[in-house]
Amino acid sequence: MSTSNTGMVQFRIDLNNPPTMTPEQLQALRDLRDEEIDFSDIPDQSGTTGWRRVSELVPTQNKKQITLRLDADLLAFFRSTGKRYQSRINAALREYVNAQQPAPKQR
Repeated sequence: MSTSNTGMVQFRIDLNNPPTMTPEQLQALRDLRDEEIDFSDIPDQSGTTGWRRVSELVPTQNKKQITLRLDADLLAFFRSTGKRYQSRINAALREYVNAQQPAPKQR
């Protein structure tokens, strides 16, 4: 997805011109002990099992590989949204299917 749509800020380090630290900053970093590191801005991670891939959440038995012909402009749009564009196509189709379901009857 483009950063203009998501509001996310992306920062890339130029490996040919990395940011520099002063000798004083480097020495302060070397002298810093582990217990002096401030982790207060990191959200609490207790009770989590760590990172998981989306593919681990959806059983592979639910996915079927097929050949599907799409209009070129549709494919170009989804590809322009970045990696995992096929998952976004799947999500759009899922929304369509859910919209076609009859509404639950009110009692």
